[in-house]
Amino acid sequence: WLPNEQSLKYRKSVAGKTAVFDGKEFILEETDWYLLDLFRLWWRYGISFIRLQMWVEEIMEKFMRIYKYQAHGYAFSSVEELLQSLGGSGFINMTRRSLSESLLELGVSQRFIEEVITPIMRVNYGQNISIPAFVGAVSLAGAQANLWAVEGGNKLVCSGLLKLAKANLLHAQYQISYATETEQLSELYDIVVVATPLQPSVGSGISFQGFEPELPAITGAYHHTVASIVHGYLNSSYFGFPDPRLFPFASVLTTDEADLFFNSAASICPVNISAIFRRKPPQEAAVYKVFSQKPLEKAELKTLFKSYYSVQVTDWQAYPQYGSTQGLPPIVLHDALYYLNGIEWAGSAMEMSSVAAKNIALLAFHRWSRQAEMIDQKDLMHKIKTEL
Repeated sequence: WLPNEQSLKYRKSVAGKTAVFDGKEFILEETDWYLLDLFRLWWRYGISFIRLQMWVEEIMEKFMRIYKYQAHGYAFSSVEELLQSLGGSGFINMTRRSLSESLLELGVSQRFIEEVITPIMRVNYGQNISIPAFVGAVSLAGAQANLWAVEGGNKLVCSGLLKLAKANLLHAQYQISYATETEQLSELYDIVVVATPLQPSVGSGISFQGFEPELPAITGAYHHTVASIVHGYLNSSYFGFPDPRLFPFASVLTTDEADLFFNSAASICPVNISAIFRRKPPQEAAVYKVFSQKPLEKAELKTLFKSYYSVQVTDWQAYPQYGSTQGLPPIVLHDALYYLNGIEWAGSAMEMSSVAAKNIALLAFHRWSRQAEMIDQKDLMHKIKTEL
């Protein structure tokens, strides 16, 4: 949440159709007609898409309780306690069971999982349907239409919050030493929030010294995703469209085929959308974002693009490698030392991190003020109704 003075504006969405590619042909294509799309889904997958939609909606309805809890000032000392308060043992179990197992039990067909669910997981997390069910639900919620985006880029949410943060330094508890470009500095703080992954493979550059007992080990690894921003002409022939003017899709997702060298490819729009902006027609040069598991080789780029002017490549550890560790990382590392990024192992998304940040702010305040009655309370829905 940001106050109105930040003047964040909704970024207009730009229409564009999506298709799923299996390396040989498009097996699922979005059209301009919603009812036709529904009929095609029903014809190919039966009622699997209805079962999935109901499952995601039920999970999201329960997850939305967190905003009511936080509005009343309640906080949680662990990710498990937070999930338990929202969805009971069901949410906890969803962090331990695979997405495929949960969906098959729900009655979703294997074909639907392979051709619809898997492509969504590949574009959102670069991983397959073996990821935990709760992570999968977060990913599927993020695949819904009409998602919020900020005019000027979602990064303005972070920069706006940093600008608004006004921390008061009281008597000291932690000493933090850090280096700038010109000097070594050291400051003393009462409360510290670590908001970067602490897994050794990430290389946060943070070390902890003098703690007794020692801080818990943060295990697991992060998944490498390669984002290639390409300015060029899409090779529509590769997708079965010799005439690029007939290529109708803005986004191409892919199934989990061994010979597919990319997870997704999509034409992207500026972070500022003018009233007259339109996507470039496919026969013209446009800017595309390609996700892949490794940097694209020149031959692979030439497969996807007839020609291109520029390629910018970012290889980053974007989200957890789900399954690389058991359990969820702690929120409380030590007295008045908190860890935000543990929430990513339940589900990695901007909204999840925002929820975690608000929770830590409330938790730190209540622990500092010794207000134990505001932490890890049971049956909060009933308690809140009673308060009202």
